[in-house]
Amino acid sequence: MPPKSGIGSALRAWVGFFLLLLAHFGVRPLVGGRAGVDFIVIAILFASVRMRPGLAALTGFLTGLAVDAVAPGFFGVSALVLTLIAFGASWLKAVFFADHIALTGLFVFIGKWLFDAASTLLIGGVSGSTWIVTLLLWSPISAAMTAVLAVILLTAFRPLYRPHAA
Repeated sequence: MPPKSGIGSALRAWVGFFLLLLAHFGVRPLVGGRAGVDFIVIAILFASVRMRPGLAALTGFLTGLAVDAVAPGFFGVSALVLTLIAFGASWLKAVFFADHIALTGLFVFIGKWLFDAASTLLIGGVSGSTWIVTLLLWSPISAAMTAVLAVILLTAFRPLYRPHAA
């Protein structure tokens, strides 16, 4: 059996990443709401487990800049948070991210909840009980929906999103 092509595997990973970016900017605005699916977090987590920590952090930073360009009032928040999440995901990939569906769902749930929590804390402007409701109600619902979609995507498009050893 011939060995898997590293270039082909990397190309499939980038195709999957860009499809999720397109979904974030094309589909997500059509399905609004307080607890929406975050395609960017899925893209960053799935890509980060395929990269070394430095490249993952750079990818998270550049993707965060693209997200921040759409919301200039809080410019830099997504770049910072996605950089940290991408770096952490790449660094922890051997421990948490396996080719196991339940672990993938848990990994994405935690990543999305951390993204929301860090963004809420850095943006500020949310006070009192609104902050608690956001972190304990809306963020977990959004994280659960994002994790379910990530599991569906991983199952349906396994060759694009399957992690491999770097």
